[in-house]
Amino acid sequence: MSKYVPDIQSHRWVIISPGRLTRPDNTNGAPKTIGCPFCPGNETATETEVLRLGKGNANEAGWKVRVIPNKYPVTDYHEVIIHSPDCGKDIEDFPLSQVELVIRAYRERYNFYRKKGQVLIFCNHGEHAGASMKHPHSQLVVVPSQINMDTLTKEPLNNIVEQTKMFTAYCPDFSQWPYETWIAPTSGDAKFGDIDDGAVVELAKLLQRMIKSIKRMYDHHQLTHIPFGYNYYIYPGHTWYMRIIPRFVHRAGFELGTGLNVNIVDPTEAALELRGVETRMISLLSKLQEHLPAEKKKKKRS
Repeated sequence: MSKYVPDIQSHRWVIISPGRLTRPDNTNGAPKTIGCPFCPGNETATETEVLRLGKGNANEAGWKVRVIPNKYPVTDYHEVIIHSPDCGKDIEDFPLSQVELVIRAYRERYNFYRKKGQVLIFCNHGEHAGASMKHPHSQLVVVPSQINMDTLTKEPLNNIVEQTKMFTAYCPDFSQWPYETWIAPTSGDAKFGDIDDGAVVELAKLLQRMIKSIKRMYDHHQLTHIPFGYNYYIYPGHTWYMRIIPRFVHRAGFELGTGLNVNIVDPTEAALELRGVETRMISLLSKLQEHLPAEKKKKKRS
């Protein structure tokens, strides 16, 4: 059983969860007995599924997306959403129809728990991003309503990458990570669980395009030797958004000691690159912006 411990002065909380220490890890080459428990054929190695999209009976083959209770929960309600039967492919690799199924599973499980507390859905892709299992999956946790999760509220729509009928993808001025990208509904003060089927399809398309664009930035810049990885989460409250955090860099002592994050890529330039504007053109635009104020000053003096 986990317990919540508050810091009296900052009103921030920590969850003490010793049971997580025994969870399996197949990202570091550890010996396996039955192989990946999330792969087809190993359904009986998991907890009994609570949702399946696809054919077949519970805990049998035939599924396209499975949702199961987490054997090593952080909170009282903690589930795993297995993205597909394929152990190697994820959102950026799937056919669009598979991404739509993942988003649909998110919505169904969010709505199942929405009256029990704050429903946070998140994805850790890659070991550096916190994934202990290679098989692509997301997680859902429910945090009691009285707990302050210190989650960011929706940032203003600056540095827009792409706009669709229902959503805007952008790089907020407050971006804490290189190429951090948010996807937010263009209107409304609803919660994530309120999206309709049309929005599910549109969100799936935009999420996939943004992750593909971020992967392209990773391949082009090679900022570090960290393997490609990312996190994303869906804000649990009203005026929801999806925040995609590329894990291109490490966080070190300065960030940990001060709580201040250093972003080495300007969000304005990040948005231009994600839109497909070449780096050479971005450099020229930056120089032009630096030059314009000087020209204005000359005119004032004359």
